[in-house]
Amino acid sequence: MQKEYRPSLAVSLIILVFMILCMSVGVGVFQIPIHMALIIVGTVSVVVLMVSGASWDSITSAIEQGGKLAWPPLLLLYVIGMMVGIWVASGTVPFIIYWGLKLINPSFFLLTVVIISAIVSIATGSSWSTAGTVGVAMMGVGAGLDINPAMTAGAIISGAYMGDKMSPLSDTTNLAPAVAEADLFDHIKAMVYTTTPGFIITLIFFTVLGLNHSGEVDSAVLNEMLSALENNFNLNPITILPAIIILVFSIKKVPSLITLVVATLTGAIIAMVLQGADILSIIKIMDSGYVSETGMEDIDVLLTRGGFQSMNWTASLAMLGITLGAILEKNGVLGTLLNQILKRTSSVGGLVTATILGTISLNIITASQYTSIVIGGRMFIPGFKKFNMLPQTLSRSLEDSGTITSPLVPWNTCAAYMTGALGVATVEYMPYAIFCWVVPIISITFAWLNKFQWKTGDIPSKRVYDTQE
Repeated sequence: MQKEYRPSLAVSLIILVFMILCMSVGVGVFQIPIHMALIIVGTVSVVVLMVSGASWDSITSAIEQGGKLAWPPLLLLYVIGMMVGIWVASGTVPFIIYWGLKLINPSFFLLTVVIISAIVSIATGSSWSTAGTVGVAMMGVGAGLDINPAMTAGAIISGAYMGDKMSPLSDTTNLAPAVAEADLFDHIKAMVYTTTPGFIITLIFFTVLGLNHSGEVDSAVLNEMLSALENNFNLNPITILPAIIILVFSIKKVPSLITLVVATLTGAIIAMVLQGADILSIIKIMDSGYVSETGMEDIDVLLTRGGFQSMNWTASLAMLGITLGAILEKNGVLGTLLNQILKRTSSVGGLVTATILGTISLNIITASQYTSIVIGGRMFIPGFKKFNMLPQTLSRSLEDSGTITSPLVPWNTCAAYMTGALGVATVEYMPYAIFCWVVPIISITFAWLNKFQWKTGDIPSKRVYDTQE
């Protein structure tokens, strides 16, 4: 009987170092597309593994395992793509944005910016869209009030990433549980325990920061946005029904796929009844997304989104990342590296700390929140299995580090986008993006206090790890 292959520490380090160089230098300096970088890393990893003794059968077996892991979340991603377009067409997203903008109060501008950014980001599932549209408008209002642009940018990013993190429409919110083998809504519920105190601290921070400011909002831009929404959508409260379905079904523990399909179909019906869409346009929106033609560029950029096809970039990246992670995991590379960490980790607190710091390090090295979540997740799964932890404890740690810190790394794609959209350098807004700082600290603190660290049997969960693997 053939002896099971286990790579040496030297082989594992060679693969790790090559990945670091390829992702940091290749993507960061030479701007190689991240998909191609992952393919290069995967190819070189396979060659190194086979030269060192791994069999082709073990490689193909790992690829098949990666496909099995990737298929359920990919299906969810594509359904979400269809749902996002339908939610715009139905008026659900425009309704949330409209009333979010109406909440602006000159006396608490920064606080309001955080709340509005969070609302829009939850509705759209995208921190980038929030910053590039509503965020740009808020920067203009802040300039009129003579507020430090870095403060306004920090408020926008804090709110946008809170909403992105908690939205079931977000790609990272779906990617993290997929990698960690957790259920989507178990994952979101687990994040409540670290996100809520982090968001409360953020609200207090911006309340205090803006207490001494007074002034009148130049509402021209806001009124133009509100008018564009009013003139192009029937903003009936019924349009919020799909969002309510998501919330209620989540509480009732309805399976994620069923929840998303029902919310999508409900939105489609509302789009036909209230917004005048026909069945053919609904089908086209599900495939290619909604195209906004309000005549106002900021609104059109925000609302032109969604569709099955829009998820191809994220889905293909997830497939490549999960497959690479499966190859490294099943052929012992991640296990060999993890053993070096686990030798020094004798508690849940140490494991969560290592996960968060390791994922942040990957975020810095690879310049991509997606890659850090995928590689970090697959690397630390054995550790969470060892401690008999529910998978949502890992997926939450990935988001509390990989997603949250991405706009704080100047060469990360997220930070680059935020700087371009808001016109404020990363090093300038960094001190004010308070939410991105406090959540990882809260997550590590709770781990060492053994709070909200669930093991199998502690709470009902749709998925548990097979500790016999």
